[in-house]
Amino acid sequence: MIILASIRLALRALRRNLLRTLLTMLGIIIGVAAVISVVSIGNGAKKQVEAQIATLGQNVILVLSGNVSRGGFSMGFGTAGTLTQPDLEAIRKEVEGVEGASPEVRVFSQLAYGNQNANVQVSGVSADYLSIRAWPLKSGENFTEQDVRGATKVAIIGQTTKKTLFGDQDAVGQSIRIKNAPFTIVGELAPKGMNMMGSDQDDIVLVPFSSALKRLAGGTSFRSISVQASDAKLVPGVQHDLDDLLRQRHKIQDGRDPDFLIRTQQEISNVATSTSRVLTVLLGSVAGVSLVVGGIGIMNIMLVSVTERTREIGVRLAIGARTRDIMMQFLFEAIALSVIGGIIGIGLGAWISGRLSGVMGSPTVVAANSILIAFGSSALIGIVFGYFPALKAARLDPIEALRFE
Repeated sequence: MIILASIRLALRALRRNLLRTLLTMLGIIIGVAAVISVVSIGNGAKKQVEAQIATLGQNVILVLSGNVSRGGFSMGFGTAGTLTQPDLEAIRKEVEGVEGASPEVRVFSQLAYGNQNANVQVSGVSADYLSIRAWPLKSGENFTEQDVRGATKVAIIGQTTKKTLFGDQDAVGQSIRIKNAPFTIVGELAPKGMNMMGSDQDDIVLVPFSSALKRLAGGTSFRSISVQASDAKLVPGVQHDLDDLLRQRHKIQDGRDPDFLIRTQQEISNVATSTSRVLTVLLGSVAGVSLVVGGIGIMNIMLVSVTERTREIGVRLAIGARTRDIMMQFLFEAIALSVIGGIIGIGLGAWISGRLSGVMGSPTVVAANSILIAFGSSALIGIVFGYFPALKAARLDPIEALRFE
């Protein structure tokens, strides 16, 4: 009952000067709204990256070939063809838990159909590629392992490339020329969208990797191999076995750096989201400063309020109010200021996040944990910055307070 009475007295005191109350809450409102908005942008960026990583498929392990150094600068893994077809066959046969494996031979080439042409990425892959990437066909069918073994001139076309060459007509069964070699289109890929680097994944043509090596790219090596584990729990074991197998096949001695790099989807996701995570923490910390400034504003106004109501405090103490009652009243006033401001700030932050999503064209995610953190922070600020004014009010001498003018 004493607590309820203190809360009612605190709210009544805040209503006496509504404009000052609103201005005092403004710092908390802005701080909470800023924290909610910044964190929602960071969460949205993380979700977008995770969605793009998911386009790689499920339980995928990426094996990249070695790197090339030019002029003293490393060009990065995947620039040197150190992976071979015997490596691919060994992975399929000797690594337990592998459901599928596909190399990728990339070459940009001029495509022609009638009087239409386009410079498009042509990827040489295996028949497992669509299953590994979880990439369905819009129409037609996938090429087979027999097509791969025979280096058949067949192709699967992406939607962007299809619209460039064929417009709205069906591409399946049509023949296109890739580096003056005729390839028959056997399937159309379903739209996939942009990848995490901002490239259009639908602007692509898939051909058997044997055809790509023989007719388009030349050479006998791969820049990368995508390996799919049959279960998520098997990914670490498959990754370890891949490393052991390739070290043995490439005769990599202990202590020497391998001429390949193995990465899982989780590792790729962690690297891709690390920058946005750091920026979110940094901007969230800056936004959190405004919460502290809002708390200082609350302390300042509460100290002014104690001075203005010194005589009132003296009267209450004189008629039997305990110091604890006085302290609770002023502490609840500070908490009410910060909590109400926090609630308004949460609503404002959610609204701003929605508006930013529309303006930036990217998703924002208002997570429950960010709301709880913002709300808890505002309540904590009310307690911390309201304690000193409440203590000062409780320690007033009743006689001196009654004499105060």
